[in-house]
Amino acid sequence: MNDVYYPDLSPLKTGLAGKCPRCGRGDLFNGYLTVADTCSSCGLSYEFADGGDGAAWFVMLFVCVVGVGSILGIEVAYSPPFWVHALIAIPLLIVLPLLLLRPAKGLLLCQQWKTDARPGRLEQ
Repeated sequence: MNDVYYPDLSPLKTGLAGKCPRCGRGDLFNGYLTVADTCSSCGLSYEFADGGDGAAWFVMLFVCVVGVGSILGIEVAYSPPFWVHALIAIPLLIVLPLLLLRPAKGLLLCQQWKTDARPGRLEQ
């Protein structure tokens, strides 16, 4: 028999690192957000991966709260001119989603594999 033992890995650890949810070694992504076909280390097929818009929704929610909160906080604390808000808010609202989207998608995909989540089906 060719049974291989894979340890019970945390979806948080593997997802944020963009690694395979089964072995934790192979890459989950083939590009910035493109999911690879299979794990290069253990051969797990990633055809189960259906991230949908979940990661984008969570990232937008978080970035909007942080972005608007920081803009309001700066306004209340310092009352700076408009150009200071533009100098701080625009990079924050562009860079933060770019940094968070890949780890969030990896986390959701690894959690999907861990819980064996599948699309809902109607019973006939």
